[in-house]
Amino acid sequence: MLKGISLSVLASVLFGSMYYYTTLLTPLDGEQIFGWRMVLTLPIMSLFLICTADWSLVQQVAGRLRKEWKLWLALPLSSMLLGIQLWLFLWAPLHGHALEVSLGYFMMPLVMVLIGRYYYKDRLSTWQKMATLLALAGVVHELFRVDGLSWATLLVCLGYPYYFVLRSQCKTDNLGGLWFDMALMLPVAFYFAWNSGLSLQDMLHQHPALPAMVVLLGLLSAAALVAYILASRLLPFSLFGLLGYVEPVLLVGVSFLIGETIEPNEWPTYIAIWLALVLLTVEGAIQFRQQRVESPKTNPDPD
Repeated sequence: MLKGISLSVLASVLFGSMYYYTTLLTPLDGEQIFGWRMVLTLPIMSLFLICTADWSLVQQVAGRLRKEWKLWLALPLSSMLLGIQLWLFLWAPLHGHALEVSLGYFMMPLVMVLIGRYYYKDRLSTWQKMATLLALAGVVHELFRVDGLSWATLLVCLGYPYYFVLRSQCKTDNLGGLWFDMALMLPVAFYFAWNSGLSLQDMLHQHPALPAMVVLLGLLSAAALVAYILASRLLPFSLFGLLGYVEPVLLVGVSFLIGETIEPNEWPTYIAIWLALVLLTVEGAIQFRQQRVESPKTNPDPD
């Protein structure tokens, strides 16, 4: 349990570090950073899957491609949805949209609660109903404040849930499906890495430290992904979901660190969303505690 919690927090810290790290990679732009991240992350992820005997999941998806023509449409769409999110994550801190993206990550669990209610016909608990009302109040305030939520916020809080739903429908919501999502991004990643403003030769001659920093970005990305995967295996689903809320908190901190601020008339939106998130967290903690109490106790190891 302690190892799983540590790995989950480590993954969130690494993702938050990448959010800030992109601001240090000048003169690379968001597209070029995204390209290098994907080019360097996929080989490390492949090595991890091979070493942990999970490469069979990639082979399973490849085998389904021979029989299910719908996967030839679903996998590129899934890859595009994920690629847009990964690009936005690296682009936002460089262009003054870090807080908007962090708000999207805060709203995403609430959107997924609504999807569960109206698409999967899940029943909402009292806590979830109150959280939904609070989130709705925050959204309504933002709509009146600026005549709508920012495109960056909407892209995160609506795009990611649809990505998860698509993967679930196509039964590719495993490491094999994720590998294909990232592999299909490679043509775009190569294009961004080598055809954006700074060539590899210019990088080596004009900014000698930059190649090492780009390699470190790939290592950070792969380490965060591996830690996230390992934590998901070691923790109960409810606790793993709760720890996932650590990341948007860190993203807000990074947003403040790079100079973005919340304007006075924006605070009601953020406070309403944060309070809604607190309610979901409290409910999850109560459910996890109850599960721990109700689960049968096992005999301790004689050693």
